[in-house]
Amino acid sequence: MRKDRGVAALTPTLSREGEGAVQGHMKVIGFSGYSGSGKTTLVEQLIVRLKLAGQRVSVVKHAHHDFDIDQPGKDSWRHRQAGAFEVVVASDRRLAKIREYEVEAEPTVHQLIAELYECDWVLVEGFKHADLLKIEVWRAATGKAAQYPYDPYVVAISTDSPGELPVPTQLPVLDLNDADAVAHFLLGNPARYEYRSPLFEPESASADADAGGGAAAPAPVGPAASGG
Repeated sequence: MRKDRGVAALTPTLSREGEGAVQGHMKVIGFSGYSGSGKTTLVEQLIVRLKLAGQRVSVVKHAHHDFDIDQPGKDSWRHRQAGAFEVVVASDRRLAKIREYEVEAEPTVHQLIAELYECDWVLVEGFKHADLLKIEVWRAATGKAAQYPYDPYVVAISTDSPGELPVPTQLPVLDLNDADAVAHFLLGNPARYEYRSPLFEPESASADADAGGGAAAPAPVGPAASGG
């Protein structure tokens, strides 16, 4: 049995149709912020609003190393315990795939996005250091530092305390408690977030094509970003 299946095993071979769908139409936006900032609540509310706008939405979520979605004693759990590398469970309503790394691995956000079926929007929660355009979710009450002053991939700040931002900025500042405004911000310029995976870029591609994970050049922290 192969024992080298870690991160490398995450990268699927996409069909030309699938590759075109991922690179040409899917929009990706990240939501970064510390625990307790409100990321999950905002993402949850945005899923509802984007669905109402006729969009198919998927989510990529960073989790702790010991997370599990299976239930002890169930057939799929027993298959994993017996040593299955992957288990796919499906019904006429949903499908789940569980993969056990044979070597501990930390997949990149791009490898996880490559696992997704075609959709309109991918909302990425966590991965605050990823090279993806992102909205920073920041609350003064958490006592945590802000990311936007030094991260050129932050395109907007969603906060409930705009008057307490640690550094003046001309980035758009969105009300954390107004998911409609955040959805309007994203849907107002969807082309900005179109995703091109660096996993499938030709080797001769220019460095410019790689900025922001291929979605767009990273938004500058300054006046040029204020148009959102």
